[in-house]
Amino acid sequence: MSAIAMSGPTMTTADWRAANRSVWDERVAVHLGPRGYNLAPLRAGHGRLNPIEEKELGPVEGRRVLHLQCHFGADTLTLAQRGAEVLGLDFSRPAIESARHLAVELGLDRRARFVESELYDAPSAIPEPRSFDLVFVTWGAIIWLPDIRRWAEIVAHFLRPGGSLYLAEGHPAAYVFDDLSRLPDGMPGYFAPYFAREPIVVDDPRDYADTSARLTNTRQYNWIHPLADVVTGLFDAGLRLEWLHEHESVPWRMFETLVKDESGMYRWPDKAWLPLAFSLRAMRADSGSP
Repeated sequence: MSAIAMSGPTMTTADWRAANRSVWDERVAVHLGPRGYNLAPLRAGHGRLNPIEEKELGPVEGRRVLHLQCHFGADTLTLAQRGAEVLGLDFSRPAIESARHLAVELGLDRRARFVESELYDAPSAIPEPRSFDLVFVTWGAIIWLPDIRRWAEIVAHFLRPGGSLYLAEGHPAAYVFDDLSRLPDGMPGYFAPYFAREPIVVDDPRDYADTSARLTNTRQYNWIHPLADVVTGLFDAGLRLEWLHEHESVPWRMFETLVKDESGMYRWPDKAWLPLAFSLRAMRADSGSP
């Protein structure tokens, strides 16, 4: 990352939303390009999730799934291929348009639909409270959101009683470090405080999928959400934690020193110094009003 600054008091909601949307609008073309996501398995009818989800998620056939922050829908359509009825939501218009085209191309448009909306506006954009068996959120999603408690309330809003959230994310302890503060031995150094509440504002032209790409929209706003904040937010929203796992690997090269293993995941080259990812499942058990 090329620069970092903590936000000042004049930042507005419009500022961070517009900046982050511009980043993701531009990334759509990059990720659909020849050096972006590998869509060959999806186009062949057997899309794959990352190894962590493949191990933990379980069958989705016959279930109604809400995929929040779905990007251009690759994982959404993978779930649809497995027999789920899926609704994907994202705030990027190019992403949603691409997702709809891809659904038609794959013959999945009757099983997967897509809605363009900000995450926090989802209850208005999708007037279907307590309608989903599963809310699916994975990889680099919640770091783009400032209010994790409101996110948890929205997840609970959409889940039917007995429905569950599946979340897989980069570990907040790992987000404290970055290559920008690299140590003499090549390890990432301290980058941002774990308990900071203000956003981390970064100018970074690189893309995680296509390392040769250089973005023109470089300003992005991210937030570190301590693990306790995520779990407590879900608890306060009426969800019960079923399990929480921490992982030694992550699906993208979070740090330059990480090495790619045989499964395609990235891990520490010698010792598992700290967790790189976490995942959890939480169930809505109540039967009260949405």
